[in-house]
Parts: sequence; structure tokens; C-alpha cells
Amino acid sequence: MVDPEVKARLASYRQSIDNIDAALVYMLAERFRCTKEVGFLKAQYDLPPADPAREEYQIERLRHLAKEAHLDPDFAEKFLNFVIKEVIRHHEAIAAEHGGTKETA
Repeated sequence: MVDPEVKARLASYRQSIDNIDAALVYMLAERFRCTKEVGFLKAQYDLPPADPAREEYQIERLRHLAKEAHLDPDFAEKFLNFVIKEVIRHHEAIAAEHGGTKETA
């Protein structure tokens, strides 16, 4: 039988994990909302869906933040690369929907 104190600590950690997971989902949703708007601007002004210089900056910054937070920077980079690929995919889809033509306001 597991000590009730151990069960309570385990439940507390799991609740914290659940809260963090929920926060991550909402933060990612907000990130993708913002990047969708970037995609619309890029499509409107016929800009390329990918921005390698920006992506490199983001990866370097995230690796630095990961190290400060005692998180594996390779894991953080892999995660960001996944997010970047999804953003580019969405930007390409937005550009295709808008014909990839430059519009003027």
C-alpha cells in the first residue's frame, strides 16, 4: 500500500502537470493565431513563407533560454523546428489560397 502522503504529493504534481499542459495548449494556440496573421501579410505582399534568418534567430534564442532553464537545448530546438515547419506549412497554404499574388492596400 502506498503512503497517503506519497499519493497526495503525486496527485499534486500531476495536477501541476495538467495545468502546465493546458497553459501550453493555449500558448501554442495564441502563437499560431499570430503566425496565421503573419502568413496573411506575407501572402498579401507576396513575401516568401519561410524566413531562414528569423528561424535561425529563434532557434539560437530558444537554445539559450533552454540552457538557462536547465532544459535540454537539443529537445527545445527539435520542438521549435516542429513548430516552424507547421508555421511554414500554414503560410504556404495561405499563399496558395490567395494565389501568391501581391495585393496593394
